[in-house]
Amino acid sequence: MDPAAPDLGYPFPGATRPADARWDPVAPGWRVHEETVLVGRGDDAWTAAGALMRWAVKTRSGFAVHPPGPVTTGADLVLVAAVGPLRVREPIRVVAVVDTPDRKGFAYGTRPGHPVSGEEAFVVHRDAEGAVWLTLRSLTRPGTGIWRPLFPLLLVAQRVYRRRYRRALVHPTRGPVDRISRR
Repeated sequence: MDPAAPDLGYPFPGATRPADARWDPVAPGWRVHEETVLVGRGDDAWTAAGALMRWAVKTRSGFAVHPPGPVTTGADLVLVAAVGPLRVREPIRVVAVVDTPDRKGFAYGTRPGHPVSGEEAFVVHRDAEGAVWLTLRSLTRPGTGIWRPLFPLLLVAQRVYRRRYRRALVHPTRGPVDRISRR
């Protein structure tokens, strides 16, 4: 599937630019979010953070990923969030993947039926001192249909899940997550 195909729920696939260390979004009418948190230090932390490329940031945060498998550009998937007895289905497409010696990650875009419209990126990167960081980026606006009036509640849920994402790749013995920046 072409990651830029017109059946995405927003007009600019790849806008969160996971391959780029710097992000200066210009998206009038969209909620912009970026934050970077420390997940660990050294080769063990870097190796463990590679689980990101197998959806660990999502599965360790309470989502199911269908179909399971490694992150692949152009793949259409459905993320399923359990909210009490309800299951919320989130159709997505992976629109960008980066996999270099010091930077790994991906961005996915929403497809019709997703509760919100936009794109989200998850990137782990290693600096010269061996610190391993997770960067979260997103562009969000209300979805369509029954989801549109629920957008304020969805923003609350988004904040809850971001907190989970920040912890998802941290090794349990490495201590608390340190936030370095937030937009």
